[in-house]
Amino acid sequence: MDILYQIRARQDSFSAGEGRIARLMLEDVGFAASASLEALSQRAEVSTATLSRFARSVGCRDLRDLRLQLAQASGVGSRFLDPAGLPEQSAFHRQILGDIEATLRQHLSGFNQASFVDAVSLLGKARMIHAFGMGGPSSLCSDELQVRLVRLGYPIAACHDPVMMRVTAATLGPEHALIVCSLTGLTPELLDVVELARNYDARIVAITLADSPLAQLADVLLPLQPAETSFIYKPTAARYGMLLAIDLLATELALAMPDDNQERLRRIKLALDDYRGGPDSLPLGD
Repeated sequence: MDILYQIRARQDSFSAGEGRIARLMLEDVGFAASASLEALSQRAEVSTATLSRFARSVGCRDLRDLRLQLAQASGVGSRFLDPAGLPEQSAFHRQILGDIEATLRQHLSGFNQASFVDAVSLLGKARMIHAFGMGGPSSLCSDELQVRLVRLGYPIAACHDPVMMRVTAATLGPEHALIVCSLTGLTPELLDVVELARNYDARIVAITLADSPLAQLADVLLPLQPAETSFIYKPTAARYGMLLAIDLLATELALAMPDDNQERLRRIKLALDDYRGGPDSLPLGD
């Protein structure tokens, strides 16, 4: 249960005393979760009986259940609970750009050339490559891997559906490679299918946080860096780190066989020119 939503949704129906309890809990969730009943009563200027009625009115069994729900709500972090100071438009435009630039530099310095060499070797030996990702950026980036690698002649298929990922993982073997994209490395469905694929000796390349459970399952890790700020309204800049990892990996794979890949890219350019026309500088179907 989302206790903060339940309290906000019922504010118009509370009595005066219950209204003071509601305001106290919404303004200081941490205090409401950890304070004694006596302290709560004194600050809200209500009796313990009123606190008990309030707990039942918001859907809790009793005061203990209410405090448990508040403790869980306070665990999401202060940046999602405290009133937000909103910057001017020009300021947050600059902040977004600055965060992107900072995370790209941070990721570039955190990458190890040897990891990309190992990934190129692993993928080059694979009979088939699968790219898995769930969620917004991770799903997009698994598709991006397919776009990057198919033009270099690598057999690759992207998948985001948890059931299909499980089915696919059950068919893999030592001759297959799995690239897994995850900004957190915590998604249970991804961890399950990676463990399943490992049971059948598939090789794993993970693009994820270095200290995550997913990273521990990988044969080769391309590590991501945390990139969150207190400005909760903008998209995470960490996804640019994932895109950088993919661009570096794709370029390393292309340069592993430069002559063959130049010919493949020439064919793609010829096919696209015949289809759409346009100047020579247009991208190859991006």
